[in-house]
Amino acid sequence: MLNHVGDVLYVGKAKSIKKRIVAYTQENRLTNRLSRMVAATKSMVFVTTRTEAEALLLEASLIKKYKPPFNVLLKDDKSFPYILLRTDHAWPQITKHRGARRHKGMYFGPFASVSSVNRTLNTLQKVFQLRTCTDATLESRSRPCLLHQIKRCSAPCIDRVTEDEYADMVQETKSFLEGKTTNIQKKFADAMQEASQAMEFEIAAVFRDRLKALTNIQSHQSMVNAMVDEADIIAAAEVGGKIGIQLFFFRAGQNWGHRAYFPSHDKEEGITEVLSAFIAQFYDNKPAPKLILTSHTLDDKDLLEEALSASSERRVSIATPLRGKKADAVKEAVRNAKEAVERKLAETASQSKILSGMADLFGLDTPPERIEVYDNSHIQGNNAVGGMIVAGPEGFIKNSYRKFNIKSEDLSPGDDFGMMREVINRRFTRLMKEDAGRDRGMWPDLLLIDGGRGQLSAVMDTLTELGVEGVCVVAISKGPDRNAGREQFHMPDRSTFTLPVRDPVLYYLQRLRDEAHRFAIGSHRARRSGDIKKSPLDGVPGIGPKRKKALLHHFGSAKEVAGADVRDLASVEGISKATAQQIYDYFHE
Repeated sequence: MLNHVGDVLYVGKAKSIKKRIVAYTQENRLTNRLSRMVAATKSMVFVTTRTEAEALLLEASLIKKYKPPFNVLLKDDKSFPYILLRTDHAWPQITKHRGARRHKGMYFGPFASVSSVNRTLNTLQKVFQLRTCTDATLESRSRPCLLHQIKRCSAPCIDRVTEDEYADMVQETKSFLEGKTTNIQKKFADAMQEASQAMEFEIAAVFRDRLKALTNIQSHQSMVNAMVDEADIIAAAEVGGKIGIQLFFFRAGQNWGHRAYFPSHDKEEGITEVLSAFIAQFYDNKPAPKLILTSHTLDDKDLLEEALSASSERRVSIATPLRGKKADAVKEAVRNAKEAVERKLAETASQSKILSGMADLFGLDTPPERIEVYDNSHIQGNNAVGGMIVAGPEGFIKNSYRKFNIKSEDLSPGDDFGMMREVINRRFTRLMKEDAGRDRGMWPDLLLIDGGRGQLSAVMDTLTELGVEGVCVVAISKGPDRNAGREQFHMPDRSTFTLPVRDPVLYYLQRLRDEAHRFAIGSHRARRSGDIKKSPLDGVPGIGPKRKKALLHHFGSAKEVAGADVRDLASVEGISKATAQQIYDYFHE
């Protein structure tokens, strides 16, 4: 369903489109939410699929793509970290991985957080001593690294271990990550005992430490004995009209962490409806485990099982246990979900109070829903970048962050006012084209600028030229001695003012400014790092990686290539006279 400017309001599925549309026309039977949705709908788009399961998968995909306001929306759906055991090298590497599966190897996960991965990798290093370094590092080393010195790597880089011994370590690592730990423990215990009896106490101590590390990670697994080898627990709890979902990952008989989610939903939607929508969207871009345990019985359980089995290419079961250890584990997850919602509500109440304080401070009619903060970063005008961060009632909205590579050629180096003009002009020119009706909620209620009166004037002049009105603009400068807590605030038609040092609103404004500074300087450093890696030879027409390598080997540096004459350039293998003339002309225009 689309509104008058083509924005997607709602994505749904139905066996019979005709019956569904007829139901939407019976206004006396619609809830308030559906009445608002139908009133805003100006057109509809229809897509047919072969099966209802396909429709469910497509619905989840489109909801995640368009984020319609009348659907249950899964927020913060970042990719999860995995452990990757690469098998495309004679000496397999173990490392953490996030994103597309481009490397050949075995992927173990998902883990709920990077800390969970790091903790497991740390144990694997102690126990199995596989390399974690890159292929380039492995091939360039002539002596063992620090990890070998502290007994975290077997040093295949200098042949301190044979290929057969290393292959055994790889197999043991794979077995551990698949949950087959009993044989490994017995093997280490026997090896320790054998070394001890042979009076080889240093070797015995190595196996003792590896056995201790292996036992230690198993002792940290809560709820593990209640579970099967591979399952996810998805539990929901509702407090004060807000639903929270707690997700536990169990793989290879181990608890690989948990994470809380707070889907966006209407208060009229029930907990089972939210839970079903969450499951469909969550597994849209990741394989589902063999078993999913839920806290509530789902009306569309069979359809979800069919859809997830099709997308994962294996049988996926969804169950709601009522008794036994699995039920106890689900109850524990429900308790975690309830506590997470209570914490979220407490944070939201505190945030609402701060935003109300900002409205009073800056003379806004209502607490701001969207705050945009701008900052610039450069070194004497080089690699200049403008950064925009966005915050709202529920914290930072990181998928709305934007960076602006400063493009104006007529700016003098270090012209902060000119940079701010360019950033604001580009931002609002595009916003006026994409959201002229201000219907999407993408227009800011408050602009915060890192700077003083000069930056404020530059922004106000730019907004006036564009014809933008009704946006509150505030500039924040460091104040005397640049001390935190003595920031000065500048607004049009108002004298400069400060806030009490312990004011919660001041703390929040400092956080916003610091986040904008972090984002801007991070973008600047990334751009500067990219420039450092560039070679003057990159822009020479007809020079690819192979010829560039040959030139650098011959002359030693790009500077020497730039200063060489045509005859010297032509003496390099693979460089013809014509190409040599091209290179010479490029550097001697």
